[in-house]
Amino acid sequence: MPVVNPHTAAASLVLVAACLLTPPAALAQDSGSLLLRTRITHLDSVNGDSTGLKLSVNNKTYGSLDASWFLGPNVAGDLSVSSAQRHTLYASGSPIGSLRQTPVTLSLQYHYTGLAGWRTYVGLGIHYTRLSSVSFDPTVVTALGPDIERSSTGLAAQLGADVALGSGWLMNVDARKVQMRTDVSSFGSKVGTFKIDPVLLSVGLGYRF
Repeated sequence: MPVVNPHTAAASLVLVAACLLTPPAALAQDSGSLLLRTRITHLDSVNGDSTGLKLSVNNKTYGSLDASWFLGPNVAGDLSVSSAQRHTLYASGSPIGSLRQTPVTLSLQYHYTGLAGWRTYVGLGIHYTRLSSVSFDPTVVTALGPDIERSSTGLAAQLGADVALGSGWLMNVDARKVQMRTDVSSFGSKVGTFKIDPVLLSVGLGYRF
């Protein structure tokens, strides 16, 4: 089970309070085809691999952007992106190098309406990650000649909620489970697969046009 970041939990409590204190007229507002959000996202990695090296990367909190285009009252296409994020790569708990990952997630969402200001949604889509700036410690390079595949494509599942604050503004909480994995090689031969497969927990602010 992923550990919930305390900052994210506190933000969720703020969300509930905002919902209770927001006037009904503001909560009723729900219009426009384009919804843009800015979020703080926490990446909580699963870290499992079949190489025998016990590979892992550090968890991280960073900013992300999201856009939803509504195709109707309940259905929307969603695109979520962030800038490249640097991670330290570990083997059995010891740092052996670093990499950068640039994630993009494209999903189809279903939004539930009629919940007194809440608009909850579920989504399913594709998650793509570009791995770059991969480097290993010189001693590791000499001993193992390691390398990893530079891209990862997998499924993404999503659950979230928007709360109207009035004048088109809203607060958002979002949770995603994505597949993120890469093949690992040693001196040119594949030795296993490293699975990061993180849970992404986000809280943010949005505006609907």
